[in-house]
Amino acid sequence: MCGIAGQWGAVDEPKVRDMLRTIAHRGPDAEGVHVSPGHGVIGSRRLAIMDPEHGHQPLYSEDRSRVLVANGEIYNYPSLRRELSGRHALATGSDSEIIIHLHEDLGDAATARLDGMFGFALVAGPRLLLARDPLGIKPLYYGFETKGDGRRVLHFASELKALADASFPIRALSPGSTLDSDGVSHTFYKVPLHKPEDRDPLEWARRVREALAASVERHLMSDVPVGVFLSGGLDSSIVAALARRYVTQLHTFSVGFEGSQDLEAARRVAAHLGTIHHERILTVDDLITVMPEVVRQMEHFAPELVTHAIPTWHAAKLAREHVKVVLVGEGADELFGGYGYFKRYLRAGKTDLLWRELHRCTATLHANNLQRVDRMTMAHGLEARVPFLDTALVDLAMRIPISAKFHMDASGADWTEKWVLRLACDGLLPDEILWRPKAAFGHGSGVVERAEVLLDAYGAHGLGAEAARRYPHWRIATDEEAMYHRVLIEAYGDNPVFLNNCDRWILDILRSDPKRTVKPRRRLWQRIRRWVGDRIRR
Repeated sequence: MCGIAGQWGAVDEPKVRDMLRTIAHRGPDAEGVHVSPGHGVIGSRRLAIMDPEHGHQPLYSEDRSRVLVANGEIYNYPSLRRELSGRHALATGSDSEIIIHLHEDLGDAATARLDGMFGFALVAGPRLLLARDPLGIKPLYYGFETKGDGRRVLHFASELKALADASFPIRALSPGSTLDSDGVSHTFYKVPLHKPEDRDPLEWARRVREALAASVERHLMSDVPVGVFLSGGLDSSIVAALARRYVTQLHTFSVGFEGSQDLEAARRVAAHLGTIHHERILTVDDLITVMPEVVRQMEHFAPELVTHAIPTWHAAKLAREHVKVVLVGEGADELFGGYGYFKRYLRAGKTDLLWRELHRCTATLHANNLQRVDRMTMAHGLEARVPFLDTALVDLAMRIPISAKFHMDASGADWTEKWVLRLACDGLLPDEILWRPKAAFGHGSGVVERAEVLLDAYGAHGLGAEAARRYPHWRIATDEEAMYHRVLIEAYGDNPVFLNNCDRWILDILRSDPKRTVKPRRRLWQRIRRWVGDRIRR
């Protein structure tokens, strides 16, 4: 795991080293830079996970015609290594080195062979290739600068911070795509939208169990200790239970206010699994003191991201005291139908629209929850892995019909969400955990309920109306949102590099209603429900 940065089309090594220092938190173990005379500079900040002693970046091909800096993990590295070892002399035990040799054999088509999470930059002669993993688990931003003499210079980095002084448009590289220094792009993966297949739910459950177990095993690949974020909810508990089968001394990590749902449930799961469990009891001061840094690292001001990022921040800080890698449960809600608003589609009989909504949520994870997880963990030099977003499991989940993901309960009054996932993991966990209702991380930890405390501490009551007048184009909807927006501007200025990359997934919902309120949560979800209702009626 690393942070990468560079430019192609100009040679400015001091500039690239400045960029790397800005994202040094992503890779505290080492810095490496490659200068290609007349072409450009690429660099890496390394968090040593695989082959810590010899896997220093940049990595080179045998004839040094190809050079790589990469952020992420390639989970099919063992099989690819066996395939390539007869044709190439591998110099390290780093999984990233496989990318170079695969590219020697297959060219840009090599990206489609990689099973993992990654953002990388690869030099091949005078050309630079950028690539991002299929689901966008790892970030990568880029922009083209046109010089006075007409030259186009490609700039790139793992985080927007490293590109903060850009005077040209910066955008995120799309998941499952490549881009070269000539501006040629290619998409090698899209989240599939299969036609649902009619199978017995128990057959689906068996296949989900097999695919998920295989994914967790692959995601445990590491030369350093691995742990699990354990909220006590279904998704993280499943990941912990499966990981425990392969790790004798598994560390688990939980945070929350005293008496919160997450802490109590996590304790029960940890005791059941026999993990080495660590927890952090949060206080109000823990919210107040870290919020500005959370916003700065998040590079975003959407309330639903920032508020949930605060407990993630504390969990990452706790975990980094013991491990360098954690597995997380993100992706399960989108694949298997875990959000409460999904049931509105069921009540309206719009299963076809719900099917597409699950697909949309999965395909846009890179712009919300995955960004939260990446920024909060990497801020502490911690690598987070997402077993639910293994492409084989995604492909399987996208074939499972809505009838297997939601099951009407015995009373006939409500649906059980993620039903097939619960069936798949029967016997792994106590029933009170396996059938525990969904609680979002921020709610389960008790953070969301204390959002009003932040408004008091930062004098943000009434800020929403002021921000609406001052920044009408943002249509800021709540005092809470205005508070985070103000903090982002205080950190980076009114900078389009950041503000133009705040994804509109939640802000677009808010823009549909011009009303303003100082009650950040209740009115927010009222608007979301109205937006969903409008989609269903259409």
